[in-house]
Amino acid sequence: MCTGKCSRCIAITLYPLVVISIICNIVLFFPDGNVTYDKDGHITEEVKYMGGLIGGGVLVLLPALYIHLTGKKGCYGNRCGMFLSIAFAGVGVAGGLYSIIVAVLGLQNGPLCKTGLVWTTPFKELTDDSHYLMDKTLWSLCTEPKNIVEFNLGLFGTLLATSCLQVILCATQMINGLFGCLCGTCNKEAQIA
Repeated sequence: MCTGKCSRCIAITLYPLVVISIICNIVLFFPDGNVTYDKDGHITEEVKYMGGLIGGGVLVLLPALYIHLTGKKGCYGNRCGMFLSIAFAGVGVAGGLYSIIVAVLGLQNGPLCKTGLVWTTPFKELTDDSHYLMDKTLWSLCTEPKNIVEFNLGLFGTLLATSCLQVILCATQMINGLFGCLCGTCNKEAQIA
Protein backbone atom coordinates (compact mmCIF):
# COMPACT_ATOMS: atom_id res chain seq x y z
CA MET A 1 0.00 0.00 0.00
CA CYS A 2 1.18 3.48 -0.80
CA THR A 3 2.17 5.65 2.19
CA GLY A 4 -0.25 8.39 1.14
CA LYS A 5 -3.20 5.98 0.98
CA CYS A 6 -2.15 4.50 4.32
CA SER A 7 -2.17 8.01 5.85
CA ARG A 8 -5.70 8.59 4.56
CA CYS A 9 -6.91 5.26 5.99
CA ILE A 10 -5.35 6.01 9.38
CA ALA A 11 -6.87 9.50 9.52
CA ILE A 12 -10.33 8.30 8.50
CA THR A 13 -10.16 5.63 11.21
CA LEU A 14 -9.07 8.18 13.83
CA TYR A 15 -12.05 10.52 13.27
CA PRO A 16 -14.75 8.27 14.80
CA LEU A 17 -12.43 7.34 17.66
CA VAL A 18 -12.00 11.04 18.45
CA VAL A 19 -15.78 11.54 18.44
CA ILE A 20 -16.30 8.52 20.72
CA SER A 21 -13.66 9.80 23.16
CA ILE A 22 -15.19 13.26 23.33
CA ILE A 23 -18.73 11.94 23.77
CA CYS A 24 -17.65 9.53 26.53
CA ASN A 25 -15.91 12.32 28.42
CA ILE A 26 -18.90 14.65 28.14
CA VAL A 27 -21.37 11.95 29.22
CA LEU A 28 -19.20 11.13 32.27
CA PHE A 29 -20.05 14.60 33.63
CA PHE A 30 -23.74 13.62 33.86
CA PRO A 31 -24.15 10.41 35.85
CA ASP A 32 -27.69 9.06 35.72
CA GLY A 33 -28.35 11.70 33.05
CA ASN A 34 -28.61 14.35 35.76
CA VAL A 35 -26.83 17.73 35.74
CA THR A 36 -27.20 18.30 39.49
CA TYR A 37 -24.28 16.00 40.33
CA ASP A 38 -21.96 18.16 38.26
CA LYS A 39 -23.37 21.37 39.74
CA ASP A 40 -22.87 20.04 43.27
CA GLY A 41 -19.33 18.84 42.52
CA HIS A 42 -20.19 15.16 42.93
CA ILE A 43 -18.23 14.02 39.90
CA THR A 44 -15.49 11.40 39.88
CA GLU A 45 -12.11 13.15 40.02
CA GLU A 46 -10.73 11.45 36.89
CA VAL A 47 -13.61 12.83 34.81
CA LYS A 48 -12.33 16.34 35.56
CA TYR A 49 -8.94 15.47 34.02
CA MET A 50 -10.80 15.33 30.66
CA GLY A 51 -8.73 12.52 29.18
CA GLY A 52 -11.30 11.89 26.48
CA LEU A 53 -11.84 15.53 25.58
CA ILE A 54 -8.25 16.76 25.66
CA GLY A 55 -6.16 13.59 25.23
CA GLY A 56 -8.24 11.35 22.98
CA GLY A 57 -10.09 14.33 21.52
CA VAL A 58 -8.18 17.48 20.64
CA LEU A 59 -4.66 15.99 20.84
CA VAL A 60 -5.66 13.25 18.38
CA LEU A 61 -7.97 15.31 16.16
CA LEU A 62 -5.28 17.81 15.14
CA PRO A 63 -2.84 15.06 14.04
CA ALA A 64 -5.69 13.22 12.28
CA LEU A 65 -6.47 16.32 10.22
CA TYR A 66 -2.83 16.78 9.24
CA ILE A 67 -2.32 13.07 8.55
CA HIS A 68 -5.38 13.17 6.30
CA LEU A 69 -3.80 16.02 4.33
CA THR A 70 -0.58 14.03 3.81
CA GLY A 71 -2.62 11.36 2.05
CA LYS A 72 -3.84 13.79 -0.59
CA LYS A 73 -2.05 15.16 -3.61
CA GLY A 74 -0.77 18.66 -3.04
CA CYS A 75 1.54 20.60 -0.80
CA TYR A 76 1.26 18.19 2.18
CA GLY A 77 1.49 14.93 0.24
CA ASN A 78 5.26 14.93 -0.20
CA ARG A 79 8.36 13.84 1.70
CA CYS A 80 8.41 16.97 3.86
CA GLY A 81 4.73 16.56 4.69
CA MET A 82 5.30 12.94 5.66
CA PHE A 83 8.22 14.00 7.86
CA LEU A 84 5.96 16.48 9.67
CA SER A 85 3.29 13.80 10.01
CA ILE A 86 5.71 11.87 12.24
CA ALA A 87 5.72 14.79 14.72
CA PHE A 88 1.94 15.21 14.50
CA ALA A 89 1.44 11.47 15.02
CA GLY A 90 3.73 11.74 18.07
CA VAL A 91 1.34 14.34 19.51
CA GLY A 92 -1.50 11.88 18.84
CA VAL A 93 0.38 9.13 20.69
CA ALA A 94 0.90 11.47 23.65
CA GLY A 95 -2.80 12.40 23.67
CA GLY A 96 -3.86 8.77 23.47
CA LEU A 97 -1.49 7.82 26.28
CA TYR A 98 -2.89 10.62 28.46
CA SER A 99 -6.40 9.32 27.83
CA ILE A 100 -5.30 5.76 28.66
CA ILE A 101 -3.77 6.88 31.96
CA VAL A 102 -6.90 8.80 32.96
CA ALA A 103 -9.16 5.89 32.00
CA VAL A 104 -7.05 3.38 33.93
CA LEU A 105 -7.07 5.64 37.00
CA GLY A 106 -10.84 6.04 36.67
CA LEU A 107 -11.29 2.27 36.54
CA GLN A 108 -8.81 1.59 39.33
CA ASN A 109 -10.13 4.16 41.81
CA GLY A 110 -13.81 3.70 41.05
CA PRO A 111 -16.57 6.30 41.04
CA LEU A 112 -17.38 9.05 43.50
CA CYS A 113 -20.72 8.09 45.01
CA LYS A 114 -22.89 8.48 48.05
CA THR A 115 -22.37 5.78 50.65
CA GLY A 116 -24.80 6.26 53.47
CA LEU A 117 -24.79 10.03 54.08
CA VAL A 118 -21.30 10.80 52.76
CA TRP A 119 -19.93 11.34 49.23
CA THR A 120 -16.74 9.35 48.85
CA THR A 121 -14.75 7.09 46.58
CA PRO A 122 -15.38 3.87 48.53
CA PHE A 123 -13.44 1.48 46.29
CA LYS A 124 -10.28 3.58 46.41
CA GLU A 125 -10.29 3.41 50.19
CA LEU A 126 -10.81 -0.36 50.53
CA THR A 127 -7.92 -1.88 52.44
CA ASP A 128 -8.57 -5.61 52.00
CA ASP A 129 -7.51 -7.72 49.04
CA SER A 130 -10.87 -7.59 47.23
CA HIS A 131 -11.23 -5.21 44.31
CA TYR A 132 -14.56 -3.86 43.18
CA LEU A 133 -13.94 -4.91 39.57
CA MET A 134 -13.72 -8.54 40.67
CA ASP A 135 -16.39 -8.46 43.38
CA LYS A 136 -19.72 -7.23 42.07
CA THR A 137 -21.29 -7.42 45.55
CA LEU A 138 -19.27 -4.35 46.57
CA TRP A 139 -21.12 -2.25 44.01
CA SER A 140 -24.07 -1.94 46.40
CA LEU A 141 -21.93 0.39 48.56
CA CYS A 142 -22.85 3.17 46.13
CA THR A 143 -26.42 4.29 46.74
CA GLU A 144 -26.41 7.42 44.59
CA PRO A 145 -26.22 8.12 41.60
CA LYS A 146 -28.11 5.06 40.49
CA ASN A 147 -25.93 2.49 38.64
CA ILE A 148 -22.86 4.73 38.90
CA VAL A 149 -20.43 1.79 38.96
CA GLU A 150 -21.76 0.36 35.69
CA PHE A 151 -21.89 3.88 34.23
CA ASN A 152 -18.22 4.57 35.03
CA LEU A 153 -17.08 1.08 34.00
CA GLY A 154 -18.78 1.35 30.63
CA LEU A 155 -17.53 4.82 29.77
CA PHE A 156 -14.01 4.55 31.16
CA GLY A 157 -13.71 1.12 29.53
CA THR A 158 -14.78 2.60 26.20
CA LEU A 159 -12.29 5.44 26.65
CA LEU A 160 -9.56 2.92 27.39
CA ALA A 161 -10.33 0.87 24.27
CA THR A 162 -10.57 3.86 21.92
CA SER A 163 -7.39 5.39 23.35
CA CYS A 164 -5.47 2.16 22.82
CA LEU A 165 -6.61 2.10 19.20
CA GLN A 166 -5.62 5.76 18.80
CA VAL A 167 -2.12 5.06 20.13
CA ILE A 168 -1.73 2.09 17.79
CA LEU A 169 -2.92 4.06 14.77
CA CYS A 170 -0.76 7.11 15.53
CA ALA A 171 2.30 4.90 16.13
CA THR A 172 1.57 3.19 12.82
CA GLN A 173 1.47 6.62 11.16
CA MET A 174 4.85 7.45 12.67
CA ILE A 175 6.29 4.37 10.93
CA ASN A 176 4.33 5.14 7.74
CA GLY A 177 5.55 8.75 7.85
CA LEU A 178 9.14 7.55 8.11
CA PHE A 179 8.69 5.34 5.03
CA GLY A 180 6.93 8.20 3.24
CA CYS A 181 9.76 10.56 4.12
CA LEU A 182 12.41 8.14 2.89
CA CYS A 183 10.62 6.59 -0.10
CA GLY A 184 7.99 9.14 -1.12
CA THR A 185 4.19 9.12 -0.99
CA CYS A 186 3.36 7.51 -4.37
CA ASN A 187 1.68 10.76 -5.45
CA LYS A 188 3.33 11.32 -8.83
CA GLU A 189 2.65 15.06 -8.89
CA ALA A 190 3.67 15.55 -5.27
CA GLN A 191 7.21 14.19 -5.46
CA ILE A 192 8.73 17.66 -5.28
CA ALA A 193 10.66 18.14 -1.96
